[in-house]
Amino acid sequence: MRKLAMIAFNIAAILGMASMALAAEPLNSSSVGVTCLAAALGIGIAACGCGIGMGVGLKGASEGVARNPEVSGKITGTMILAFAFIESLAIYALVISFILLYANPYA
Repeated sequence: MRKLAMIAFNIAAILGMASMALAAEPLNSSSVGVTCLAAALGIGIAACGCGIGMGVGLKGASEGVARNPEVSGKITGTMILAFAFIESLAIYALVISFILLYANPYA
């Protein structure tokens, strides 16, 4: 099942890149709207995914501390490091959204 999902994801990525490569229309007001929509969806999906990831991580850390309170310091340190890595993904999506909005490479 995982192999099939990866194949589907790769096909979708290739088709998405092909549509961008073959787009030959000039920049107009509708394409600016699409760029704004893409930036908003990108940061929205990234924030949603990062929020889910942080929630799952916090759930696991809470269960780990509840089972073994003696290692709460190690679990907390690892959890904070993991949260920093997860949050960096949301910041990358924000930077890409700003690039789409202000330094539009398709113009």
